[in-house]
Amino acid sequence: MTNTTAANATHKPRTVIWRKSSRSGSGGGGTGGCVEVAITTRLVGVRDSKNPNKGLLTFSPARWKDLIRGVKNGNFDL
Repeated sequence: MTNTTAANATHKPRTVIWRKSSRSGSGGGGTGGCVEVAITTRLVGVRDSKNPNKGLLTFSPARWKDLIRGVKNGNFDL
């Protein structure tokens, strides 16, 4: 887990805990997808654990639940 400091609405620093997905794997040669997720009351952040400073995706909690439900239902399977 990596801790990152972020500012909340009152500009007081708080610690955001990034958790690595239990499904992340090496994929052979260390090229597998490694995903980290940080959940707060207002946002869910998702980033690449190998490149955490390259940007992140953010979701509202409701949209995050929709995404997880779609993944579990196989909506994104190829």
